[in-house]
Amino acid sequence: MEQKQFKPLDPLLHSELRLAVMSLLLEVEEADFVYLKKQTDATAGNLSVQLDKLSGAGYIEVEKTFRGKKPCTLCRMTDKGHEAFLAYVDALQSYILQANKQ
Repeated sequence: MEQKQFKPLDPLLHSELRLAVMSLLLEVEEADFVYLKKQTDATAGNLSVQLDKLSGAGYIEVEKTFRGKKPCTLCRMTDKGHEAFLAYVDALQSYILQANKQ
């Protein structure tokens, strides 16, 4: 029996919310917390935790600033995050190709 070789999936990106955030950041230069919260329909607490995890891995940069007197959290995908996202997509494609061979 032939052994199937699957590429490993990055567990950090395998989370639905973190994957959604990375997908959104792939399309824009930067996004603020309010935009990401609205687009993902996440709670503020959950989104904050997931952004911390992505930031801790070096996949995104988080900048806390102010717009007038209101706090504003801006997020940007890093080069490392971009590479990790592309590797994740490539790994998923390997699963799909394997399924199509059967």
